[in-house]
Amino acid sequence: MNGTGLTITLVPIALVVLMLRWQRPAWYWMTFGVVFAVVRVLVRYASVMDACGLTIPPSRFRLAAARIANRPAPGPRSPRILRLRPTRTGLIVRVKLRPGQDAFDFAAASDRLRHSFVMQNVTTREIRSGVIELRMTGYDVLKRVQMPARARGGGVMRVAVAMREDGEVYYRDYRQSPHALNIGATQSGKSVYQRNLVAGLATQDVALVGIDCKQGVELAPLARRFTALADNPDTADGLLAALVEHMAEVYQLIRREQRLSADIPDAKITADIWDLPAHLRPTPIVLVVDEVAELALFGTKDEEKRRDRIITALVRLAQLGRAAGIYLEICGQRFGSELGKGITMLRAQLTGRTAHRVNDETSASMAFGDVSSDAVLATIQIRTDRPGTAVAGESSGGWVRIRTPHLTLRRAVNIANSQAHRTPEIEALDAFRPVLPSLVKVPAPAVETAPAPA
Repeated sequence: MNGTGLTITLVPIALVVLMLRWQRPAWYWMTFGVVFAVVRVLVRYASVMDACGLTIPPSRFRLAAARIANRPAPGPRSPRILRLRPTRTGLIVRVKLRPGQDAFDFAAASDRLRHSFVMQNVTTREIRSGVIELRMTGYDVLKRVQMPARARGGGVMRVAVAMREDGEVYYRDYRQSPHALNIGATQSGKSVYQRNLVAGLATQDVALVGIDCKQGVELAPLARRFTALADNPDTADGLLAALVEHMAEVYQLIRREQRLSADIPDAKITADIWDLPAHLRPTPIVLVVDEVAELALFGTKDEEKRRDRIITALVRLAQLGRAAGIYLEICGQRFGSELGKGITMLRAQLTGRTAHRVNDETSASMAFGDVSSDAVLATIQIRTDRPGTAVAGESSGGWVRIRTPHLTLRRAVNIANSQAHRTPEIEALDAFRPVLPSLVKVPAPAVETAPAPA
């Protein structure tokens, strides 16, 4: 084949590759990108480690052996690659550290590694003593979020709600982080995150309780899957009081079934609902508060008394509700001390933190100021053209960027309606069960026909 024919053959292939990289980055990665990335990492590895200061000088024994053998002095040694595994979004490289190296050295050099290996993102985590894992993302997984099919079943009280920037699925695990705070400005994607959360919980055997003081515009369309729903502060006051009474009844049940006799093994002694026998275990409850500021604002003395009752009930549920199977998901645009007494005490009980785009640094500090200053900086850098992007973290200090896939309200309503048979009835909350309109089929529009000719 002559040069002209080879060029004619390669040009369409190059165009296809460029089109895939631009329009379908995931397909490009799985077909071409992963091969190029593996070659780059293996070829450049030693030089990149040396340039990033991640090598160690030769040992005295090696220097002495080189002098005795009259050979050139050995060069610095790079960490050894234990395993390199491609994934659907990038590469996972497991590295064995050399003596004297620390995992923090790799974490500090992650940005330099990203540029050196021409990857989208590089994160590090310690697997065990002396072994770290480099997670490299081959393309921007947060640009067009596509949840893998395996993420649909997250497990008991565990819901897949977003994609992490390292290509992994982000799960909201209520057994691990019972209560969480979700803040974000208008049009930041906070409501879509909440919608994905409700849609994920709708497929599990859990009671959903909602407080939406925007007259229910966010949660009322999903009411067929809610056991109780309040759309104004007055109803929310009574609903929270009923939840506190229900919590006390659950604790009485746990006390009766703790099985503290001497012949019962320690592993079977229960202190929460999850160790109870299945036929006695109460249904877990997830309380979703759409806009917490509406519960804390007041204008009259009576409203102030109502506000104090509401905040006190929320604090009690946050402090004591976990063992009784009551979990809180508190959402709002701001969540600071200006909302009055008791707010900071409530915030301290919310282990999970999710912050979407905010309008000022103070709002970001409300979520992560007591967790991580780096998370605060990452929150205020979220772009306005990427709704759904957020920073998720916990009180332990770890955090990660995530983005929620867009879920339309129509699709969320369909999911809630299809799972309406799972909606449990809780006697203490019967007074707050939403009134559901009957489903009416929309008639097809009439088609006008032309009169027959005479």
